[in-house]
Amino acid sequence: MNIPILTWFLRRKRRKCIRQMMRGYRNLKSSNQLGKITSVKEALTNTKLTQCDKRSSKLIFGVGLPDSEIIIRQYLLLQLAGLNINRAMLYALGKPDCIVLHPMPPEWRNVLRTHGFKVPETLTRFLWYLYIVLFLFNGIRSFVTQNLRNIKAIIILPKDQKMGKYAYFNGLIAGSLPQYDIGGSSHDITSWYYHWSSRAKDLDAMCHSVEGVTRTHVASTPVVSIPHAVPSLSKIKSFFNYFIWSIAATIKAIFSLFLNHWWNILLLKEASLAAVVRMQQPSKLARDYLFNNADYIYRPLWTYEAEKLGSQITFYFYSTNCEAFKRVNGYPKITYGWQIMNWPHYLVWDNYQSDFIRRAVGEQATISIVGPIWFQSSACEMPKLEKSSVAVFDVTPHRVSRYCTLGADSEFYVPSVSEKFLEDIVNALQYFGMAMLWKRKRNIGALAHPHYRNFLDGLSERDDVTLIDPGISALRVIESSCAVISMPFTSTAIIAREIGKPSVYYDPTGLIDRNDVAAQGIQVLIGIDELREWCKDLESK
Repeated sequence: MNIPILTWFLRRKRRKCIRQMMRGYRNLKSSNQLGKITSVKEALTNTKLTQCDKRSSKLIFGVGLPDSEIIIRQYLLLQLAGLNINRAMLYALGKPDCIVLHPMPPEWRNVLRTHGFKVPETLTRFLWYLYIVLFLFNGIRSFVTQNLRNIKAIIILPKDQKMGKYAYFNGLIAGSLPQYDIGGSSHDITSWYYHWSSRAKDLDAMCHSVEGVTRTHVASTPVVSIPHAVPSLSKIKSFFNYFIWSIAATIKAIFSLFLNHWWNILLLKEASLAAVVRMQQPSKLARDYLFNNADYIYRPLWTYEAEKLGSQITFYFYSTNCEAFKRVNGYPKITYGWQIMNWPHYLVWDNYQSDFIRRAVGEQATISIVGPIWFQSSACEMPKLEKSSVAVFDVTPHRVSRYCTLGADSEFYVPSVSEKFLEDIVNALQYFGMAMLWKRKRNIGALAHPHYRNFLDGLSERDDVTLIDPGISALRVIESSCAVISMPFTSTAIIAREIGKPSVYYDPTGLIDRNDVAAQGIQVLIGIDELREWCKDLESK
């Protein structure tokens, strides 16, 4: 229901909040403290939750109990340390003596105070209590929902119970599924997995949860949408076991509320799914559960149960741009969240990424170097190219209000840099009679900076610029080009090198250290003169 006065008031309030957050960002910038938010979140990542040690419930955490403190920390980062806490800190920085108002546990309040933020104890404690109560209700609701699903599975066996041997891909989108081009190829993650020599063998299906897509195949293996990563319980005994467990877990959570053991409540919903896995027949679980770096922080509680019952838990990277640029005073600390990952098996592109994982989580990590991993593809036809074309890959800058909330500790992916990047390239290529084959990293719609969108509209009208659908895989674009220029440090430069195409990074600003290990041995061109020289050499080949 639309109430004009209320809508007007809320929009006005929102605009006011955005202005104050942007003012907070400018204050950080003017005082040379853009890294402050990053520092806070790094501290949150590494601050142990001492209250949780030896007080977590076996009933809630199951086989994940030995890792309960890490699990809780991961889940807190996932739920509370995203853009919302960035906004809360920026808002507080936008006005003198302004407080940070955000639900958070006691340890986090202390972290923010040590970084100079004002955190009101009574009000924040009250918000935190309400937050935990909300998770209590969400957990109980998940019990009810799961019990109903179990009843349905007993009466009518759902399709996710009939898959046989299968692998399950978490966090996919429609573009991550097979979409065959006119050549009969698809560079999506399921196709990559099918051709990976170390995948789970003898699969009857590869499954995902993308809704509204038709069944497709990779070779003879069907790629199928199923409602849930974990099938419901279809045995009466398992149903009653889960029902009794859900009652016991509810009672435990209520007692935990009064004892201030909030971690048992926070993970209540996650525990619901973990209990289903624990009581499930191992043959009904996927042979391999695959997660990607879009969801790197939190390893779901239920995966510990699945691993115990014989399923592989695999974490793969669909890109290589994982850490911040090298600064004048050296390399910055690893971005928040990476240090507390504990996935059983990592699939990485190369030695650089392997080294990154070991620096983040330790030498004990199990890592497989597998080369570039496909993720997204499109069946859209590539345009016909009449002359030598250089593939160019940029990074779309966000609108200012959005960029501020990201908490970035530098200003590289901003309109002025991105526009200069493209402008220099198109002019250099034009001088040597080459065309630009330009593919944006992704279409972010209204989040893109409006000035940049206008710039691109004008650029795309040039005869020597061919705009490529963002959904088309980078590999197809690279294969159609004679060389590749990438914005530091996007993964496309690595893909180009792997298939033998001339490949460079281009920095129009001089902010990038050409010896940054993130370049992975690929040449970094700095400034228009070096770019022109490279284009001249390319033309002569």
